Amino acid sequence: MSKTATIRARVDPDLKNKAEHVFSKLGLTTTQAITLFYKQVELRNGLPFEVIIPNVTTHRTFDNTDAGRNLVVCKNADDMFGKLGI
Repeated sequence: MSKTATIRARVDPDLKNKAEHVFSKLGLTTTQAITLFYKQVELRNGLPFEVIIPNVTTHRTFDNTDAGRNLVVCKNADDMFGKLGI
């Protein structure tokens, strides 16, 4: 298959750099990552991840954690599982 189509998009430079760093760690070029994304969209006939609008509870949780409120701090995984009762 001939690769002649071009995709152009403007993105935040910091986001671009961070994403390209991840692609590099995965051994992918940006072109390969975009092709992979497009292929998954084609195969799934939609986005390859869930896209949702956060509800009121989720927004409240984000606000609280961003402000450092209502956090449960754990020393390690065992401490976390203990606090969860698992």
